[in-house]
Amino acid sequence: MNKNEQIKEILKHRIMVIDGAMGTMIQKLKPTEEQYRGEQFANFEHSLKGNNDLLVITQPQWILDIHREFLEAGADIIETNTFNANSVSMEDYHLVDLVPELNLQATKLARMAADEYTAKTPDKPRFVAGAMGPTNRTSSISPDVNNPAFRAIDFDTLKECYKQQAKCLIDGGVDILLIETSFDTLNAKAALFAVNELKEEINQDIPVMVSGTITDNSGRTLSGQTPEAFWYSVSHGNLLSVGLNCALGADQMRPFIEELSHAAWVNVSCYPNAGLPNEFGEYDDTPEHMASVFEQWCSAGLLNIVGGCCGTTPAHIKAIAAVAASSKPRQIPAIEALV
Repeated sequence: MNKNEQIKEILKHRIMVIDGAMGTMIQKLKPTEEQYRGEQFANFEHSLKGNNDLLVITQPQWILDIHREFLEAGADIIETNTFNANSVSMEDYHLVDLVPELNLQATKLARMAADEYTAKTPDKPRFVAGAMGPTNRTSSISPDVNNPAFRAIDFDTLKECYKQQAKCLIDGGVDILLIETSFDTLNAKAALFAVNELKEEINQDIPVMVSGTITDNSGRTLSGQTPEAFWYSVSHGNLLSVGLNCALGADQMRPFIEELSHAAWVNVSCYPNAGLPNEFGEYDDTPEHMASVFEQWCSAGLLNIVGGCCGTTPAHIKAIAAVAASSKPRQIPAIEALV
């Protein structure tokens, strides 16, 4: 049984757990400019502080240890540290040429950790999801209030950006591609177009997850779609799952996950933040409270994949994994696909 079939078979019988916040764990280490640079970039002419993706090269042991912490907590799926490892986002750090190496090295580290834990518990195999963030540009909204027709990026540029990243992640050995934190549906569609084109070219049917983000309690993405509308916009993509992550805490996410759960004819995922950020930009939701919210959702049959986003630590994932282990997965409704 290949990895694709293995993942689908597991999802028929139990809720899978995805890891927590890589960024939160990195920030706990309080990395300095010098640590971001490491020896390799000691004399680089631009500031590199804040480039978390670069740490897979300059501080690989940190990233490997974080993966292990989440696996130890009970994660079935860990994400590569590649949220911004794409040619568009890396322009900010003048490191566009480093994109292939970033993705390959990040996948190597995640693969190493996942395989290590699969060997420890063969009855609980672990998987690697290649994280593909939304980039730092929106293709359907003008960033210039004085020029509504202006776009900072176009569909074709985004498609090529995503295709390069996806190719590197697959070459590195990921089991899943995860298009996540999609605030602009057109960006997500560019990613899906790229991934499906690539899959056809290399004749490899790697599972694809898509996760949108609701920007506030209005229940819409930044580009204005409800969860159901977002689903219909990406439902052609031959997806393993659709879901929501980031932006809101678990308390605020319930009605939007419910809407998505009733509409989607694929698995549904959710990994919210640990509450809304406080006045210091930190997240206060406890592992116990997040787990209690997920317990309600699981009892209602809303989820197939659970986990955490900003502010969630291994303690959060451990509590969430305990709930997932004692809950039944959402039954995918018999809805006829529109494609």
